[in-house]
Amino acid sequence: MHTDHLSVTLSALADPTRRAILARLARGETSVTELAEPFAMSLPAVSKHLKVLEKAGLITRGREAQWRPCRLDPAPLREVSEWLEHYSRFWTQSFDRLEEVLREIKTADPDKPA
Repeated sequence: MHTDHLSVTLSALADPTRRAILARLARGETSVTELAEPFAMSLPAVSKHLKVLEKAGLITRGREAQWRPCRLDPAPLREVSEWLEHYSRFWTQSFDRLEEVLREIKTADPDKPA
């Protein structure tokens, strides 16, 4: 079964630990050991989270001698942002329509509190 990139990205983002890892990587590349420090979990558990993020294309891992730096790759987040933008426009338009209705109600009876 083929899974689309958006689904893989959203699945990776569904976990708070992975979102925290991405937030840390947004400040710059770092090692797996440094990424694991704030979490009450083993290095293998952090590595599993990193594999999910890597599969989603959200991070890349390099190799520099003994150091394996992890880097954020924000490209898949663009697709998520574009998908969410559609719904943002929907909510903005809905709120605009609601504001217009409230304005009409207030204009029809200015003594009535809105």
